[in-house]
Amino acid sequence: MISARNICKSYGQLDVLKGVNLDVSKSEIISIVGKSGAGKSTLLHILGTLDHPDKGDLIINETEVHKLDKKALAHFRNKHIGFVFQFHHLLPEFNALENVCMPAYILKTKPELAEERARELLDYLGLKDRMTHKPNELSGGEQQRVAVARALMNSPSLVLADEPTGNLDSATSSELHQLLVKLRDDWKQTFIIVTHNRELAALSDRILEMKDGRFVEN
Repeated sequence: MISARNICKSYGQLDVLKGVNLDVSKSEIISIVGKSGAGKSTLLHILGTLDHPDKGDLIINETEVHKLDKKALAHFRNKHIGFVFQFHHLLPEFNALENVCMPAYILKTKPELAEERARELLDYLGLKDRMTHKPNELSGGEQQRVAVARALMNSPSLVLADEPTGNLDSATSSELHQLLVKLRDDWKQTFIIVTHNRELAALSDRILEMKDGRFVEN
């Protein structure tokens, strides 16, 4: 589903990615681990089309994404890629249901269809009774599940998660770990997760270690 070849990225004189190659199959959960500064988040941003490589090729679902113009790339990203970050980035003035609907509204989905999908996701994620609550009325774990629902809103082919349990306690982190596996099993979802959490990484199909801008051969 994903083919990345010789991905290179530099910032000034700093070489962050030094020829990364990666193949990902549908319904895989892949964890990328490594020390801070190894290039993990930079790679995730490039895979998510939020940043461009200086060199290399990236194909997602048979689309050479970096050959798309800015508008087409934004549409592709919104339709095919979901994001879950360490910080939830929920909009504080909107409730859980409205936050989850945002990617669908951007895609110009009819409001009634967007709300139906959002209700289905929030119910699935155990938030049936929290749909009208704003972020400051939700626990950290609940906010992160709202963020997961938002990432899944447009039924993306790929979900990218950057330290998704970084701000959660151990019990809530464990719940989120099991949820990601359940999403893969129930909906054949594909996940690439950057994490320092070894427990989360252990639930993945593959663990890839990054060091000095490259994957370490295991």
